[in-house]
Amino acid sequence: MQEGPSGGAADHELILAIETSCDETSVAVVKGGRHILSNVVSSQIETHKRFGGVVPEIASRKHVETITLMMEQAVQESGHRLDEMSAIAVTQGPGLVGALLVGIVAAKSLAMALDVPLIGTHHIAGHIYANALIYELQYPCLALVVSGGHTELVVLEREGSFRIIGRTRDDAVGEAYDKVARALQFPYPGGPHIDRLAQSAEEAITLPRAWLEPDSYDFSFSGLKSAVLAAINQAKMKGEELDRSALARGFQESVIDVLMEKAIRAAKQFGARQLLLCGGVAANGGLRAALTARCEAEGVPLLIPPLSLCTDNAAMIAAAAHLKWKSGECTTLDMKADPGLSLEDWSVGAGSID
Repeated sequence: MQEGPSGGAADHELILAIETSCDETSVAVVKGGRHILSNVVSSQIETHKRFGGVVPEIASRKHVETITLMMEQAVQESGHRLDEMSAIAVTQGPGLVGALLVGIVAAKSLAMALDVPLIGTHHIAGHIYANALIYELQYPCLALVVSGGHTELVVLEREGSFRIIGRTRDDAVGEAYDKVARALQFPYPGGPHIDRLAQSAEEAITLPRAWLEPDSYDFSFSGLKSAVLAAINQAKMKGEELDRSALARGFQESVIDVLMEKAIRAAKQFGARQLLLCGGVAANGGLRAALTARCEAEGVPLLIPPLSLCTDNAAMIAAAAHLKWKSGECTTLDMKADPGLSLEDWSVGAGSID
């Protein structure tokens, strides 16, 4: 296997990246870590909708069915040949192990056939560095990661360095949205339905905020979810018609208040030059608007990627893999899928990720 370059030699490399961590099959070709030449995504939402959530075995089978087509399409749309690729990147974790394995086997096969480096990449590092595809990042910065499986505050003191200062103690924010949406009888995925309903409401039902300890940057949404379920059940027992829009707005306001307050406080404490919003829930219109207004008032520069780069995609994996490529930290072919891969341990210079 060839080794990756270091320093400025990485400015023009072509990374073909593969993302199969959950229910999107995506392949991208990115030049120099910033220029998206292609980024194709095949979503499985319609397949999983009837089950009310992602079924891991079905997700894996769908990845198998589409991965070859996605690779061919991404290379074709990039305007380059497959043998021009400098490296192959793939999501190593976290994610569904069966889904991860499909992408990893495809990536290993390509890397071996082309005799180019393989770069196992952290999924959340991808979400964070999706911002680098659009903006110039300034360090130190702070990332607010909000997705279906993760809610974290991450300090980046330098490029490729990740330190988690806060995380969810129970439900991730996206998971809480989906559970509340299911209770309100919305189909999967529920987040967009709750967001639209909340923004249409004229008033809000007041719901609790879980601030936890005064100095904590951790999150907890299980109590909020229980409060929503209690409001629904109480209305049923009284035979009253529930104002679903007011309940959705109350839920969303509670979520946004906690996310926003902790992110702003952390940004100030750690001297962040930028606040990065990352992950699938970054597509939430209410969160984007509220955080934008608050950051303007506080004088904190806010970076939010376009909607196409908020949800799972392979371009973000290429952007994160570029960090490892520049430092010459590539992965051996015996790399394994790692659903519990540590973001901090994946940091550039932190050691091997095989």
